[in-house]
Amino acid sequence: MSGVPVVVVHGGAGAWRGLSLEEFKAMVRALEEAVYGGLEVSRSGDCVDMVVEAVARLEDSGVFNAGLGSVLDYSGSLTMDAGIMAGSGGAGGVAVVSYPRNPIKLARIVMEKTPHVIIAGPWADELARKLGLEAHPGPSARAIERWRKLKLDPSASPWVESRVKAARALGYDTVGAVASDGKGCLAAGVSTGGVALKLPGRVGDSPIPGAGFYATPRIAVAATGIGETIILSMASLKLSEYYEKTGDVEKAATMLVEEHTRIWGQGTIGVIAVTGEAEVAAKYNTEAMPWAYARLGEKPTINGLPNTVLP
Repeated sequence: MSGVPVVVVHGGAGAWRGLSLEEFKAMVRALEEAVYGGLEVSRSGDCVDMVVEAVARLEDSGVFNAGLGSVLDYSGSLTMDAGIMAGSGGAGGVAVVSYPRNPIKLARIVMEKTPHVIIAGPWADELARKLGLEAHPGPSARAIERWRKLKLDPSASPWVESRVKAARALGYDTVGAVASDGKGCLAAGVSTGGVALKLPGRVGDSPIPGAGFYATPRIAVAATGIGETIILSMASLKLSEYYEKTGDVEKAATMLVEEHTRIWGQGTIGVIAVTGEAEVAAKYNTEAMPWAYARLGEKPTINGLPNTVLP
């Protein structure tokens, strides 16, 4: 068991096309700040504190499709999903929420303060209000503009077609973090605004343990990509099972992504993982998956960046 805390974060697997240079720089800064934030918390907290801090910083960045940067559904509403799990076995998720600025914090409350695993919709929002969580300020100007452009596109409502084709057409991503506190505590957490122009009420993989995230005493996993395929394959649980069989986190992640690609095709998934030995892995079959990691005392290493930045 490694005695060194480690945090791994991702900003979503997807195409990541057409970023401006400023958007690219903001993305890199947000990844670095999320890693630094999670590691700083490790000085006084545990792995759950680390994951919540890292994900909350990604939500607050406004750069990614989570928290302040969440996309809108077909009706123009902002609804978010999030989930968290500790290696000890506890898990919590929230789905189709609009009130909390940081859905990951509400997911933690579900895990630690209620007898439930997932709470959804206005009832979850009411719980957040009663507990005094900070309110979401509403959709960003960027999200509203993107929604308007998509609504004007006659090809932007492909929900009568396959789920994979629809998600690829409209865009998808999420944010996630996995952490080890170096003392035997492992955790995983994710947060998302879902698929752009999704049908109202849609729930993705992010609040579902075993799908969008999973943690055991030996490994923590967070997934990103097309939520429907991740749910149907229970990707995060499966990666943890591959790790138990192989004892090699890099090999387990490769096996998972290769299998997912055979079944669902390219452009469908990305995963990050960390073990109790502070071993890190990340794999994806999309054009890019911005991700970063560091152990306490290290500078974050950034990987998976898109190469389609506009001049």
